[in-house]
Amino acid sequence: MKLSLPLLAITSFTAGITFMCSYFMNLTMTNSDQYLAIVGVMFLDGVFGMIAGTKREGFQTRKAIKVLRNTVAWMVILTVILMVEQGFAGTAWLSEVIVVPFMVFQLISALKNASMSGFIQMSLLNQILDKIDKHKGIRDEEPKK
Repeated sequence: MKLSLPLLAITSFTAGITFMCSYFMNLTMTNSDQYLAIVGVMFLDGVFGMIAGTKREGFQTRKAIKVLRNTVAWMVILTVILMVEQGFAGTAWLSEVIVVPFMVFQLISALKNASMSGFIQMSLLNQILDKIDKHKGIRDEEPKK
């Protein structure tokens, strides 16, 4: 059987795309917990932020779409980091060092948004934040005048 040039090109292209898809499927499935954590944290912060924003200034579509944009951006960042981890020996710590601090900030943001939405009392939020920032000292209950 003689292969024509267009058939050979289509077969090569399809094989390349299949390889890339199987590579990314393997990468995402072996690290699905990290992807799920990013989606969960970003959506938690986004939902509480939308509720708080609706109470303050009304619902704004551009801010709601920003949640999706940020989630996709963090998933792309995680994908690139995981590719580097797989490609180079000794870099298995990279995703924890880069992604975890930002996710902690997002969780703190979700707590603040939940407080502004009315789901968490401000006094409870202050206790939680004081336990996170113990190195800053004890907060005065009454502000000094």
